[in-house]
Amino acid sequence: MTPHDRYTVISADCHAGADLLDYKPYLDAAHHDAFDAWAAGYVNPYEDLLADTADKNWNSERRIAELEQDGIVAEVVFPNTIPPFFPSASLMAPAPTRAEFEQRWAGLRAHNRWLADFCAAAPGRRAGVFQILLNDVDEAVREIRRSHAAGLTGGLLLPGTPPGSGLPELYSSAYDPIWAVCAELGVPVNHHAGSASPPLGEEPAARAVFMVETTWFSHRALWHLIFGGAFRRHPGLKLVLTEQGSGWIPGVLDMLDYYHGRLVAAATKAGTAESKFGAGLADSMGKGPSIVWAENCYVGASFMRPHEVPLRERIGLDKIMWGSDYPHDEGTYPYTREGLRAAYAGLPPEEIAAMVGGNAARVYGFDLDHLDTLAAKVGPTVAELAEPLDAPPADATSPVFARGGSVRVW
Repeated sequence: MTPHDRYTVISADCHAGADLLDYKPYLDAAHHDAFDAWAAGYVNPYEDLLADTADKNWNSERRIAELEQDGIVAEVVFPNTIPPFFPSASLMAPAPTRAEFEQRWAGLRAHNRWLADFCAAAPGRRAGVFQILLNDVDEAVREIRRSHAAGLTGGLLLPGTPPGSGLPELYSSAYDPIWAVCAELGVPVNHHAGSASPPLGEEPAARAVFMVETTWFSHRALWHLIFGGAFRRHPGLKLVLTEQGSGWIPGVLDMLDYYHGRLVAAATKAGTAESKFGAGLADSMGKGPSIVWAENCYVGASFMRPHEVPLRERIGLDKIMWGSDYPHDEGTYPYTREGLRAAYAGLPPEEIAAMVGGNAARVYGFDLDHLDTLAAKVGPTVAELAEPLDAPPADATSPVFARGGSVRVW
């Protein structure tokens, strides 16, 4: 690449959703009266969804213009706004009770239908991530097939099963039909931060504990699916862990490899205290955790921090997919170029190209030839991203610019 070439930047972590009342046409008619009653009394708890800028979530033309201004030509679209019958944004909402399931499920299907139209409004530039619930696996499988057929190429958003959810843990064989259909269709399984934490309350300490623990609860999907044998039974399955950081990955893989080796070895020593913990593990899970990561897993490394970058080879240069987290306050907009400089200045251009777009194109099926044409007009140049960032923009709010960052334990 020459200094004048431009990078094709794909954000592997953006968020969108309809304005609340605009979901109604996407709901089955049987739920319209209940929706009217629910919407009339609903009080939105999120300031950013009440502000004048809330239309960034659904205004397609504004969104394209702002992303292009930021040097981004395509996006993976996670949910953000409140779906029908939900108490909060779906990423943060607890699993529904049996009584709530029918309406919540109708609300998520309405979002999926809306999202298909939203992605179709920008052909080739949006990979929509569709939603399911885990309460009814057969219904989930049907929705996976329907959403895939509707053109939602961003894959499945996997809900969490935090303590108290009442659902089987993710390692349970109950979910095998979901892994099977995703492997069959080439549908990525995405697990986003915030979607697996248990409710902690609203005290100041609870909010602090949430910030400390929320990524750990999201990471659990990795070892649950590995130890549960999902990748042994379905070697084509792809798991993407998004907005959970990336610096934790090498250390956690080392830990998982240690436990895997220890338990498999113990299983052959009948009568020892640990033998029961490793019984059947080698046959059920197959390959070791590091091998599974290398063959099946990826990280949506939203606003990758400078201190995480030196670990990129241990994480896997073919695994890292940068994300802007647009339109969230912690995202890099409108300073994506500066954020990319802060993280990647000085790296070989080929490595940068893979992390900011090439890997996401491969995982989510974007047409790079099409996007390269757009990036030739709006993408950041090789020379631009090669220049170190001396100081962050004064009003920048993304953690990528925070001083004193260090690799987290998780």
